Amino acid sequence: MDAGKRTINEIFNGSRILEIPFFQRAYVWGEAQWERILEDVENVSRTRTPYFMGSVILKQQLTDTSSTVGDIRTVIDGQQRLTTLSIMLKVLCLKNDSLRKFDKRFRLDDDSTVLKHNHNDIEAYNEVMELEDIKPTTRKDNISRAYQYFVNNLDSSKVDFDTICHAILFVGIDLNIEEDEQQIFDTINSLGIRLTTAELLKNYFFGRNDITKYNQYWRDVFEKDEETKEYWDREITTGRMKRTFIDLFFFSYLQIKIQDDALNVNTEDKLAFSKVEKLFESYKKFIKDYLGGDKHAILEEIRDYAVLFKKTIDSNIIDNELPASAGIERLNAVVFALDTTTLIPYLLFVERNVQDTSERNDLYAYLESYIMRRLVTRATTKNYNQLFADRLILNRVLSKDGLIDYLGGQADKINRMPSDDDVKKAFNDACLTNKYAAGVLYLIESKIRNRNLHSTQLLGISKYSLEHIMPKKWRNHWTFAGDKVDVDLRDYKLLTLGNLTIITQSLNSSIRDAKWMTKKAGQGNKGGLQKYAEGIETLSAFLDTSVWDETAIQDRADYLATKALETWGI
Repeated sequence: MDAGKRTINEIFNGSRILEIPFFQRAYVWGEAQWERILEDVENVSRTRTPYFMGSVILKQQLTDTSSTVGDIRTVIDGQQRLTTLSIMLKVLCLKNDSLRKFDKRFRLDDDSTVLKHNHNDIEAYNEVMELEDIKPTTRKDNISRAYQYFVNNLDSSKVDFDTICHAILFVGIDLNIEEDEQQIFDTINSLGIRLTTAELLKNYFFGRNDITKYNQYWRDVFEKDEETKEYWDREITTGRMKRTFIDLFFFSYLQIKIQDDALNVNTEDKLAFSKVEKLFESYKKFIKDYLGGDKHAILEEIRDYAVLFKKTIDSNIIDNELPASAGIERLNAVVFALDTTTLIPYLLFVERNVQDTSERNDLYAYLESYIMRRLVTRATTKNYNQLFADRLILNRVLSKDGLIDYLGGQADKINRMPSDDDVKKAFNDACLTNKYAAGVLYLIESKIRNRNLHSTQLLGISKYSLEHIMPKKWRNHWTFAGDKVDVDLRDYKLLTLGNLTIITQSLNSSIRDAKWMTKKAGQGNKGGLQKYAEGIETLSAFLDTSVWDETAIQDRADYLATKALETWGI
């Protein structure tokens, strides 16, 4: 890697090609950026002082023997700025009648442009570069809009071509063929630069001569229309990271693929390939070491899995009514409401390999029971990634009986299924996070509610708030004659599931901390539990209770435990 100051003269030296990755996303700058860059170049021309304009990362590419240019570099970062500057300087030279000066810097000996644009913008960009005089454009793409903006707003007397080319500076980073551009992006991420794994993979799989393959295996799958792009670009938080659906998919597919016995992926590589942060490097190493370097060997399988992923994995379920019957919808709720994305590779594997819906749903019912029993009992999740992205796939666990046998056969018992007694005890003793507690109560509610007898629709899990029935600030309005031991017990018990409920709207603070009878009925125009817990089966039977205390909490915990065991039976 070679890093240092770079001028426009050094970046566009007239003897090398700069290629924007052909399948990079389109040029997106608009008027706010064009106005800013025009102000900057006018200021540089006036003061003739150096001005830094961010970073440019170029990566060396191999050239074949037929190439007339020996230096070809991919623009890893800097597409927007370099494109804008070249358009602006083209307009300047058109206005100054100095195209020869522009061509010397921005054209090669064969008269082609130095900057080779991506498939979205190549036609519009080349059209601007071929202009020999100022002409209006009716095109609506951003390249043409940028050209028209500078035609309308650039004052050629205020911008000096030569000054701009040697006084505007970039932090230039030149990478050799073997260096990892993703690592560089991670390093400079504080500058707001972000390159997704999917963008890197797209340009790794497809070159400028792979248009047909690109259309068949990428565009029609990931970029077919706005709805499709919106789905794959959806961002969720997993742990401490934000990840797009398309990155989640590529991680999940790789976890499935490396368990293929025919490929014989070694244990050390499997461990390395399970690291989310190194996903692009993992794909390159996997393809090089296990597919003989054939980048196109898995494209058809990737396409098929991607179609299945989009059909199966749905984060919108948290906003919609959840069915009572076992199936992928309930597991989507577990995945996205309870941050259990480690399940996804296994779910995708099951969807691909189990065609019988009844068999799949039997497996899913047991899987939901397993996850939720462990969540209630606060069993460790540290082994989930290995379990769901490795062991169950490697051992081709594709049935309920197979899952029961596998979990029961683990000697260390770290992945064991909690017993009924464990669950009962947890409903009395466990203090869960608000998110987990709400998830437990909602999933029970969605199972036990008799929807034929209810006028109140079950909403999506995201539509409910979690409420402490006995408030944490009970001392303000709730009378209590116990000693310190009793007080400590009350403070503890009010955090357990027997004292928690989901409601459709957060209570006003004056009602939330009010005494029991007021909290139930509300006061004035401020609704209470009877209003906002209407139709909530997991609470309604207890709203007639005249006193809410530790005994009532215990009774409701026992009731909830019974319903939980009905919901998550084994």
